[in-house]
Amino acid sequence: MSVTERRGSAASRGYGHKWRQARDGWLRKHPLCAMCQRRDQVTPATVVDHIVPHRGDMALFWDRDNWQSLCKPCHDIDKARLEAGGSLPGCDSSGVPLDPGHHWR
Repeated sequence: MSVTERRGSAASRGYGHKWRQARDGWLRKHPLCAMCQRRDQVTPATVVDHIVPHRGDMALFWDRDNWQSLCKPCHDIDKARLEAGGSLPGCDSSGVPLDPGHHWR
C-alpha cells in the first residue's frame, strides 16, 4: 500500500486550493521562520506549520492561532524532532534554551 493510499490524497486531508490560498496569504503576512527568529536568525519561511498537529481535526487545521511560518529545514528537522518527543538543541542570543521544555526555562 502506498503512502497516498494510507494517508489519503493531499486534497482529501485539506491541502487543496483553499489551503494553498490561505498558506500564500499567511506567508505574505508572516514571511520569516519563527524558529530561526528565536535563534536571532533571519530566514524566509516557505512552510505554514500547524503548531499542534491537527490529525484530521478540520477546526484545528483552519485555526490560524495554530499556524506558524517555518523554513523547510526547521519544519522537516526541528519540528519533526519535537513531535517525536525530542528536544531542540541550542540557545538564543541571550543564552535561553530554545527548547520550551528545557529545565532552565
